[in-house]
Amino acid sequence: MRMRQLQIAWLVLTIVSAFSASRCFGQPAPVRVAIVGLEHGHVTGFLNQFPKQTDAQLVGIVDADAALRDKYAQQFHLDPSLFYPTLDDLFAHQQPQALLVYTSIAQHRRIIEAAADHNIAVMVEKPLTLSLDDALAIRRAARSHHIQVLVNYETTWYPSNRALYDLLRHDSLGELRKAIIRDGHQGPKEIGVQPEFLQWLTDPAENGAGALYDFGCYGADLMTWFMHGEAPVSVTAVSQTDKPDTYPHVDDDATIILRYPRAQAVLLPSWNWPFSRKDAEVYGTKGYAIAPNPTQIRERVADASPEVGLNIPQLPAPQDTSLHYLAAVVRGQLDPDHDLTSLDTNMVVMQILDAARQSARTGKTVVLHPLP
Repeated sequence: MRMRQLQIAWLVLTIVSAFSASRCFGQPAPVRVAIVGLEHGHVTGFLNQFPKQTDAQLVGIVDADAALRDKYAQQFHLDPSLFYPTLDDLFAHQQPQALLVYTSIAQHRRIIEAAADHNIAVMVEKPLTLSLDDALAIRRAARSHHIQVLVNYETTWYPSNRALYDLLRHDSLGELRKAIIRDGHQGPKEIGVQPEFLQWLTDPAENGAGALYDFGCYGADLMTWFMHGEAPVSVTAVSQTDKPDTYPHVDDDATIILRYPRAQAVLLPSWNWPFSRKDAEVYGTKGYAIAPNPTQIRERVADASPEVGLNIPQLPAPQDTSLHYLAAVVRGQLDPDHDLTSLDTNMVVMQILDAARQSARTGKTVVLHPLP
């Protein structure tokens, strides 16, 4: 028992040291970033953290809605000169190094293609886009102009998820056989998201689906990372609307089953949980590990051994927040190759989401084929 705890403690230290990115001596110049869109409620998180860090300099905010521009200017005491009605206006007056996109999901492709034309990196809020076709177009633009396209998930910055990944990577749990990943909350209307946010979240043309896309992407992202970029053989999904008076046009609950040659994953995205949750369980041939929250895991590795709990320390910069991470990528200090944010990983995520939506609509399992 004592030896096992020491082994886990050693693993935590390994996790921290392995992801301590090399930083330049002295303080590098902040990366120039611009926000595109104010209709995504997660933009408030960025604006709240912006004054507390030095990695990024906000040089512009783009939104066509004058009322939204005024609302955020007043709420966050922002200089009116930061605001522009269109991307063209922004590009005419500023030279950002990266765009942070907080629009509806349907706008991602257009904005990424425009950024590519100006050789500007992009970080969008999850998921990458609406469809696999759009994802392929985004990949073409990124490759053609050699830009980074990143996808921001809250769960990327969870120390507990990193601990699960490293337990699998170091073979502490054996070969992965099953994962169960739950994400969601009581529903966007129930938790009181902003009106402009709720409007597009509940429109399938702007969000892709309901809970299936909104929270199914988290599990698809984690499982693709756990599987080192391998796409599933097939995707089977069911979705339903348990609250039709509240969400008449989109699903509010879904189950997605991913089949791999030697593993399965069950993703449980929902707007019907009794409270917010983002938790994951992984089961291998030697044991299991459960991440019930961002900072804790529980592990059991032998039939006769008890389950062991562990608090996981915060990840070091630049792995700890989206802004630290983005700045490191733009500066060339960090390569996002096949990690949770990377375009390669999120191409597979879009295969999964596109197939899950098709499966839920048709009632049939969808077999995946290699990406072109």
